[in-house]
Amino acid sequence: MLKKTKQLAAFTLLECLLALLILSGGLLVFDGLSRLVRQEVQYQTQARQKDWLVFSEQLRLELEETRLVKVENNRLYVDKKGQALAFGQSKADDFRKTNDKGQGYQPMIYGLVSSQIRQSGQLVQIDLAFEDGLERTFLYDFSEKP
Repeated sequence: MLKKTKQLAAFTLLECLLALLILSGGLLVFDGLSRLVRQEVQYQTQARQKDWLVFSEQLRLELEETRLVKVENNRLYVDKKGQALAFGQSKADDFRKTNDKGQGYQPMIYGLVSSQIRQSGQLVQIDLAFEDGLERTFLYDFSEKP
């Protein structure tokens, strides 16, 4: 009888179990990270919606006791009990309230890419585009004032 002396490199049971353990651990980490990313995206979407709701309510309250003066240079100018105010996007990424000369700093919402303010009679339309692609429109009718 001939004795075979060739040894073949083989995968041992221990190496196989170790490879399966590493693969399953990697998949669990990947699954956990993907769930975390999904939750973060969902939270950011809700946070942007909340920011918009707070902004629109705040702007509505600010304009409640005002009189429309004009819309010029992408800014809304109003008169509030003898005080001239202006609303519009700054050179940065925020929409802010200032006096009519642009002095003062009261940001109302952040993360803007662009804004456009239009006037049609006593109706003012403010279109806002955010960094994350969200676009919103705010309408206010000054003719309903007593």
